[in-house]
Amino acid sequence: MAGLTLTSLGGAGTVTGSKHLLQGDGHALLVDCGLFQGIKNLREANWRPLPVNASSIEAVVLTHAHLDHTGYLPRLVATGFTGRIYCTPATAAVAEIILRDSAHIQVRDAEFANKRTASKHHPALPLYALDDVEATLRQFEVRPPHEPFSPLPGVEVTFRGAGHILGASTVTVEWNGKTVAFTGDLGRYDDPLMFDPEPIAHADVLVTESTYGDRLRDSTSPLDALEKIVTETLERGGTVLIPAFAVGRTQLILYYLWQLQRAGRIPIVPVFVDSPMAINASALLRDFPGQHRLDPAVTDEMFSIAEYTRDVESSKLISADRKPKIVLSASGMASGGRILHHLAAFAGDPRTTIVLAGYQSVGTRGRSLADGAKFLKLYGEWVPIKAQVADLHMFSAHADGDELIRWMGGFAHPPRRSFIVHGEPQAAESLRHRMQRELGFTATVSLPNQVYAL
Repeated sequence: MAGLTLTSLGGAGTVTGSKHLLQGDGHALLVDCGLFQGIKNLREANWRPLPVNASSIEAVVLTHAHLDHTGYLPRLVATGFTGRIYCTPATAAVAEIILRDSAHIQVRDAEFANKRTASKHHPALPLYALDDVEATLRQFEVRPPHEPFSPLPGVEVTFRGAGHILGASTVTVEWNGKTVAFTGDLGRYDDPLMFDPEPIAHADVLVTESTYGDRLRDSTSPLDALEKIVTETLERGGTVLIPAFAVGRTQLILYYLWQLQRAGRIPIVPVFVDSPMAINASALLRDFPGQHRLDPAVTDEMFSIAEYTRDVESSKLISADRKPKIVLSASGMASGGRILHHLAAFAGDPRTTIVLAGYQSVGTRGRSLADGAKFLKLYGEWVPIKAQVADLHMFSAHADGDELIRWMGGFAHPPRRSFIVHGEPQAAESLRHRMQRELGFTATVSLPNQVYAL
């Protein structure tokens, strides 16, 4: 491993923008290529050139398809990356949906800024467009889990199931006889949709996420929590509004709603899935039946409880309808998408309940709601928040602190070194202490763009 280095170009000190660069023997491999999201200074980082030339990176390996792990790929390609992008078949399918949606949002936001002259740059430009995404998708190359492959000379990579979302994997990189393991985003144990994250028996170096490294998940039953919220909201004639991640979370909540309806625990009211991306992602559960726990009959039944809206006019009708209902709409952190129209329509109504069903990054509207904001800026206007807000951490697809430690216990021996990424500072530092105290790991909280000799 002489000369091998690790540099986190993103995803260090924050829960977004994951990009981890391995360099050695004159070669360069990037693990994940995510978009920065959240507060303004992070979003602006997407426009700054990487500290390495895109053309010097020979291959990219993806742990999973979420935007904070794949969303910078079109920009990387547009600035000179010509190598292959390796991932599991399911990750490729999900990434295609997510990247096309991202390009649509980039272009739409630029057009909106130009109409309102709301940008200091004129004309405002998208970070990338659909043509860039199409060029990127042509560089994808799928590899099945558990079958080692060689993206670079002398380098062997293996995918293993990570839970979390469809296609998500841990990644082990064997380079000159030594092994570097990347968790990507680890899923939960005993998740109703996704399989448990698979253990890794050996690694010389571990690069681990720490999203929930400083907390334990609420032990309240998700079914009980959702039943209480839905029942109370509908009784007062309100709408249950759920900003839901299109991939993973929307499908999980539909599963719980289906269970509650089937058991007669909640009233039968209209359920809307108002997100074209979520609709497309849901269809992938049927396309990859072996990659999750649900059998086809259950998948069909749970999807049948909802009405799916693709066009904008149908979405507007949902916002105009004041009758009791349940609305799932992206994005999950209320950072964009159709959920903003619904928040503008319903957040000022005290009968409404807004359900936050996952991690909310600093700087997002979802985080503001979780922190008790009384006003939310939507389309240039400050909207009062009179709705109830319920923050249900147990719906998150990320392993909590105990589950991260449990997964790390699968190593036969502690890795020689461990690096902690993909977490806010408090979460990363808390996990570092637990890794050292409970497992005897030598752990470092990675700094952005710091070159670590391995």
